[in-house]
Amino acid sequence: MAGLSKPETQLVATLQTRQAAMAGEVVEWARINSGSRNMAGLAAMRDIIAARLAPLADSVETRAPGPVTTLADDGTEVPVPHGANILARKRPHANRRIILTGHMDTVFPANHPFQDCRMPDAHTLNGPGTADMKGGLIVMIEALAALEAAGAIDNLGWDVVVNADEEVASLGSAGLLRDVARRCQIGMTFEPSVTPEGRLASARRGSGNFIASIAGRSAHAGRNPEDGRNAVIAAADLALRLDALKQRIPGLSVNVARAAGGGANNVVPEQATLAWNMRPQDLAGQQRAEDEITAIVAEIERVHDVALRLSGGFARPPKPFDPPHQALFGLVRETGADLGLAIDWAPSGGVCDGNNIAAQNVVVVDTMGVRGGAIHTDREFLIVDSLSERAALAAVTLARIAQGRFDEIVHNKGEMHV
Repeated sequence: MAGLSKPETQLVATLQTRQAAMAGEVVEWARINSGSRNMAGLAAMRDIIAARLAPLADSVETRAPGPVTTLADDGTEVPVPHGANILARKRPHANRRIILTGHMDTVFPANHPFQDCRMPDAHTLNGPGTADMKGGLIVMIEALAALEAAGAIDNLGWDVVVNADEEVASLGSAGLLRDVARRCQIGMTFEPSVTPEGRLASARRGSGNFIASIAGRSAHAGRNPEDGRNAVIAAADLALRLDALKQRIPGLSVNVARAAGGGANNVVPEQATLAWNMRPQDLAGQQRAEDEITAIVAEIERVHDVALRLSGGFARPPKPFDPPHQALFGLVRETGADLGLAIDWAPSGGVCDGNNIAAQNVVVVDTMGVRGGAIHTDREFLIVDSLSERAALAAVTLARIAQGRFDEIVHNKGEMHV
């Protein structure tokens, strides 16, 4: 760690003394089920996280989610519940601001068998949300606590958003993320690293979730099938046409995820639904996909004489890896080298709130959380030593941003000035 200044060395030492406490806290948090639809568990986590942020922030608020609806299998529009979110602010009048984000929800519902933690070895913690991302939330909070105690970022304002619905596309928190990001210039999101070795995600695809409700006409399958309009056949045609877009739009992935409809074999089905996900490589691909969906829907209605109702859209735009982002990642790599860490990065097909933040013209690195792996499975694990390691990486990087190191990099490259 020869490249660290004396204050930075002290920051690292402080965070190393917190290693055992951080590990214990991860276990406590992981044992609270906070699946995206478990409102009671999310409320419990919200209270705990808010209490941890309160001594550091000037204000901590609960922000209600925005309204979200979807289509039921019978075509009716129904509300979708989301948990409330946290907004914590420090030095709210500072013009230089950074947005720090994480999510309290996990993919494991309250009735999932994966609810507790174990240590398969001395360095690994297996448990729900340990890596994705209760460990990351603790890394973020500990980094801020060390920085504030040291007075290392007194010229920098920060806004922390901890949302309750990241695992279900952040639909209820999208407005909050957007509004806060617009006031900031730089962002950090504490998703786990892409690999157990600590790789960061650079460019990210966008993501859109859609559901189509198709209304046909029932008829007797034997006596007068010609009077029917088969909604299941229309849904199948829609699925094939959507899947074919992978061949026409470069970099686009399409996953037709769910189909439902029909009933008795002697009745022409009058109702069907189809759900799918699309991930464009860039904004041009997203626009082409949107245009194609509109055209395909019109063609399905014309060919099959059905009515189609569409819900959803591209909630996460593609995240670029442009020169400003390259400069921020370069600062993280330099900081990592001074800490004895080898930091690299690669594009990712996964999406997160970093996509939404970058869309507000914010330069963001969104995999500053712990090292681990097997997320979204009952094999999810956290590498315990990475708690203090990644807290130190975040803290020293933030201290250097406050000192103007990022400004110097981008100014010298002539790309932008934050």
